[in-house]
Amino acid sequence: MGTVAAGILDNNTILQKADLALSDITTDGGLLQPAQAQKFMRILIKEAVVMKLATVVPMRSPKQLIEKIQFGERILHAGTEATALAVGDRSKPDTEEVELNAQLFKAEVRLNNEVLEDSIERGQLRQTIMQLMAERIATDMDECIVQSNTTSTDPFLSRLSAGGLFQQSVSQVVDQATTFTTKQTFHTMIKAMPSQFQRNKKDLRFLTSIQSELDYRDSLGERATIGGDKWTTEDVPVQYGGIPLVGVPLFPENLGSGLNTTDVILTDPKNINVGIWRNIRVETDKLVSEGVLIIVATLRFDMKYAHEPAVVKSINVRIQ
Repeated sequence: MGTVAAGILDNNTILQKADLALSDITTDGGLLQPAQAQKFMRILIKEAVVMKLATVVPMRSPKQLIEKIQFGERILHAGTEATALAVGDRSKPDTEEVELNAQLFKAEVRLNNEVLEDSIERGQLRQTIMQLMAERIATDMDECIVQSNTTSTDPFLSRLSAGGLFQQSVSQVVDQATTFTTKQTFHTMIKAMPSQFQRNKKDLRFLTSIQSELDYRDSLGERATIGGDKWTTEDVPVQYGGIPLVGVPLFPENLGSGLNTTDVILTDPKNINVGIWRNIRVETDKLVSEGVLIIVATLRFDMKYAHEPAVVKSINVRIQ
């Protein structure tokens, strides 16, 4: 009995120290202060793949409108000195609004005494917890941003208000008919993209799965050229038509029926808007007898394309 009591006391002591170390981020109902929330979001972006490329919007409320202003037609006309343009030659921008509607998500992390005690001794408990949560949350957010579908039977993947990258890409869809990833895959996608969205090709990216990127890399390595081997022997970026190809770990590779397929997205990644409500909460609880600290993070986010017509999606891209 004495051993058990001592064990419980040890657990209690460690958990009390953990509570004290976390007291500055669990006040006010666990609501992170603005500087803390910004730091947490910076960690999220750093640890993610898609969010690192996208436009991340710190939302002031659970709903926020993004104004889109563009000129779809020519605005420059032949002019005459000291004479205003005719009424028919005067231009006004096309304006639209995209609404980000942040949905509620929760993450729970459980840390045992071994992790807690080591981190407390080094004075790094707060950093350890923030890093652990951010790494996992960033991966999960990337998955949701890519694969979310409002008709999914997975409650996590059905949560976003309009689905993810795949579901929202509807204007230009190219069916690759279960062919492997080759230069023809990207050729057809560029041909499908309206020319006005190709003016800044250096900003565009092909986004696809890791295996799809590897298949394309292998196809380049098979070319009978002096530099052909570098695509398979060196970690060099691959591209087509001056547009880099980015392998995204959370792009699924099992979409086909009978065959493994994936999708490819072509767009400027800054066209992907990820809104995160700035009210992020971190709350704690403890299981003294088990020596476990429970940390629950609550946040809201959403994802929308700023301009969906500037997106091309290839479907039925076969994986080797």
